[in-house]
Amino acid sequence: MTKKLVIKVTAGADAPERCSQAFTVAAVAVASGVEVSLWLTGESSWFALPGRAAEFELPHAAPLPDLIDSILAAGRITLCTQCAARREITEKDVIDGVRIAGAQVFVQEALGDDTQALVY
Repeated sequence: MTKKLVIKVTAGADAPERCSQAFTVAAVAVASGVEVSLWLTGESSWFALPGRAAEFELPHAAPLPDLIDSILAAGRITLCTQCAARREITEKDVIDGVRIAGAQVFVQEALGDDTQALVY
C-alpha cells in the first residue's frame, strides 16, 4: 500500500514562510518515498516559470530551486489551469516536467485511496 500526498500551495513571495513550508514538506515526503503531487495555485503559480524560484529568498530555508528539482525528480508538480490563464502562462512557458491541469484533476487526486491532502 503506497501512501500519497497531495499538497496545494496558494502562497508565493507574498507569504514566504507558508510557501517554503509547502515546498519543504513536499520535498521531504518525496525523499521519504511518498508519492507526491504538488499543486501551484495563486501566487505560487509564478514558480512554474523558469528562473522565478531563484528569486525567492527566505533565511534559513532550503533554496526553492533545489526543492523543486527534488520534487520533480520523483513526484509531480501541477500548475492550476485558471491560475495559469489569469497570469497568461501557457504550457510552453513552464519548467520542464510541470503540467497544467484543473480542479477536476485536483479533486480526483485528493480523494484517491490512501491519500492525504494538505493546503498551504
